[in-house]
Amino acid sequence: MATAISAAIGRNARIGADHSGVHHRRIAGALALYLPVAIAVRLLMFGQPAFQSDEQFYLLVGQRMAQGALPYVDIWDRKPWGLFAIYRAVWALPVDPVLGYQALGLGCSVLTALAIAHMARWIAPPPAARMAGIVYLLWQPVFNVALGQSPVFYNLPVALAALIVIAAQTRAHDPRLTRRGAAAMLLLGIAMQIKYTVVFEGIALGLMLLVRGRNDGWSRSRLALTGGAWITLAIAPTAAVLVGYELAGHGEAFIQANFLSIMGRATDIADAFTRLGKEALALIPFALALLLAPARLHPVTGERAAALPALRIWALAALAGFLAFGTWYDHYLGPLLVPFSALCAPVLARRRREERWYGRLLIGIGLVGAIAVPAVQRLEKGDAAQFSSASRLIARELGGRCLYVFEGDSALYRTTDACIPTRFAYPSHLDSAAESRAIGIDPVAEVRRILATRPGVVVTARTARPDHANLDTRQVVIAVLKARYERFAAVTLGSRKFDLWRTKEPPKRPSPHG
Repeated sequence: MATAISAAIGRNARIGADHSGVHHRRIAGALALYLPVAIAVRLLMFGQPAFQSDEQFYLLVGQRMAQGALPYVDIWDRKPWGLFAIYRAVWALPVDPVLGYQALGLGCSVLTALAIAHMARWIAPPPAARMAGIVYLLWQPVFNVALGQSPVFYNLPVALAALIVIAAQTRAHDPRLTRRGAAAMLLLGIAMQIKYTVVFEGIALGLMLLVRGRNDGWSRSRLALTGGAWITLAIAPTAAVLVGYELAGHGEAFIQANFLSIMGRATDIADAFTRLGKEALALIPFALALLLAPARLHPVTGERAAALPALRIWALAALAGFLAFGTWYDHYLGPLLVPFSALCAPVLARRRREERWYGRLLIGIGLVGAIAVPAVQRLEKGDAAQFSSASRLIARELGGRCLYVFEGDSALYRTTDACIPTRFAYPSHLDSAAESRAIGIDPVAEVRRILATRPGVVVTARTARPDHANLDTRQVVIAVLKARYERFAAVTLGSRKFDLWRTKEPPKRPSPHG
C-alpha cells in the first residue's frame, strides 16, 4: 500500500523541488517517524473489545456477515455496506479480530499521514510538512477517531483523491486531466461506501476539477460529458451495492437504512450545541494556525499558490459535511483533521522564535489530548479482563437461548457467541428515543417480540443509560424482567455498572433428533 501511494504521489503531485517524484527512501523515512508515534498514542486502546460503541458493533456485524448474515436485513444499521465489508475482511485475518481491525485502522492512519505530509509540501518546507502528518496522528485520539471509526478508513481514499485534484490546480493544460479526475472520483466513490458525508468533499473536489478543465479551455460539451463520467464513477460503488440488494430482493431494506433512516433520527438541540461548543474549544489551536499563521509564516508563490486556495476549499467542504446533520459527535471531526493538518503545516516551520508558539501549541495540546482522552475512556469503558469476565458469566447462563443486550455493549454478542433475537443489535436503536422514528418499525412492538422469544440473559444498565432513553421500551423491558426473570449478577465495566437477568424457565434441552 505504501508503494502504491508513493506511485500515486509521484504521478500526480510533482511540484516545485519534487519534479523527480517521491522516492521510496523518503516514504521509508516518514514511516519510521509515523509508525512509532501512531503506536505510542494508541497503546492504551489496543486489544480493548469495547473501547468504542460503534467499532464494537461494526466488528459484530463483520462476524455475523462471516456467518451468513446480510446487513440491513439480518442486522440493521444505517452505515454504508463498504464499512461493514472492511470489518468482514478482518475476520479473514489470522489474528484476534479486535487487534486485526485496530491494526488495519492504524495502517490507514499512517498512510493518510503520509498523504497529508506530501500535500503540505505545497505550502510549507519538507520538515514542517512531515510534522503535519504527526499533527493528524496526535489529534485522532483527541476526537475518538483513532482505531476503527469510519473516518479512519475513508480519510485515506479522500486524501489520495485530494492529492490528485489539488495537483491538477497547479498544472495547466494537463493532457491526462480526464484520467486523473476519473481516478479521484472513483476514490471518492469508494470513500462514500464507508460514509456518505464524503459527498460534500466529493462535490467540492469535483467542481475544482471542472474549473481546471474550463480554465484549460475545455468546451461546454466536453465539460458536460467529462463531468457526467466523473459523477458516474463517484456513484458507481454505491449503485453497485444497491443493484446487488435489488437483485437479492432487499432493495427496500437497503434504501430505508441507507437513505431514509437518517431523516427520522431526532436530535436534542441543547445536547448537540453543547457538544459543538466543546469541539469548537478543542479546535482553537487549529483555528489559530489556520487563521493567523499562514500569511505571516510562509508566503506561497508560483505554481504552489494554486494549492493553498484548493486546500482551503476542501477544508470548507469537510466542515460543511460536519455541520450538515446537526449531531456533532466528536468523531465526526475526523474528516476535518486531514485538510486542517495540511493547512497548519506553515506554523510548524522553525522560523522566527516568536512565531514558534503556534506550532508548539498545536503539537503540545494534541499530545496531551492523545494521552488523556484514551486514559479517561479506558477508566470509563473498562479493560479486556473485565469484559472477558462478564462474557464468561453471561455465557454460563444462556442455556442454549439467545442473549439480549437492551443496554450495554453489543460486543457481548460476539464474545459470548450468542444468537441475537433481533436485527437491531445496536442497543441505542431500541433504547434511545432519538432512534424511535428512524429504524423503520415500532420499537415497542419489536422489544415485545424480542422478549416473547424468552432470551436466556438480558442485560440492562444501572449507569450510562442513553441521555434520552426510550422510556416506552424500557417500561416494557422492566415489566417483563420483574415477571419472568431474576437478577443473578451485577457486572462492572470501568465506571459503568450493568445488571444481568436470567430467565426463570428451564434451559432448552437438545432435540433427541439433533
